[in-house]
Amino acid sequence: MIRTRVKICGITRVVDGVTAAEVGADALGFVFFEKSPRYVSIECAAEICRNIPPFVTKVGLFVDASEEMVRDVIENVNIDLLQFHGDESPEFCQKFNLPYIKAIRAKCKESILEAMQAHSNALGMLIDSYVPGVPGGTGSTFDWQLVPSEYRSKIILAGGLNCANIVDAIKTIRPYAVDISGGVESSKGIKDREKIYQFMKEVASADKIY
Repeated sequence: MIRTRVKICGITRVVDGVTAAEVGADALGFVFFEKSPRYVSIECAAEICRNIPPFVTKVGLFVDASEEMVRDVIENVNIDLLQFHGDESPEFCQKFNLPYIKAIRAKCKESILEAMQAHSNALGMLIDSYVPGVPGGTGSTFDWQLVPSEYRSKIILAGGLNCANIVDAIKTIRPYAVDISGGVESSKGIKDREKIYQFMKEVASADKIY
């Protein structure tokens, strides 16, 4: 059985990070983008990361941040992986001596393929919904048929995932990993333990079937 990895994004509190780790999340995402309702300061992210057990990947999310900002996070937060959600060039993404994943907004299959080819050195490609002017966290799904099947081993599926649609998503895409934020929240930036638990349960169920 191939296990679908799970990243819980938009962690803003120690309790939520610890909870996600306890119920089996493979990765936690920290949003360093001030316009996001899930923005977390460097100090807060550092405190959360100090409480996360080993073998849980800590991901720093950036949207067209300056090089100085990215380096500041790397120096002060125990980040394992970078996630770029803006218009960052491949050259920029590779500057930091850390592996990175690149987020792509699913406009059309051609644009996804073009971005994948440009960021061929990325550890993975996160496919998110396209909403004009919104870099991510839209809470809406997209046409999963746009995801190129030949790249599925590098795909991290995002965009409006929740307990009700995750089995369908895994059946359709068979992604390497899935990324969820709003679908396991009681309010923006505040995670719900029961929703996280149910989501992880649904992922495990889908893996057994498909």
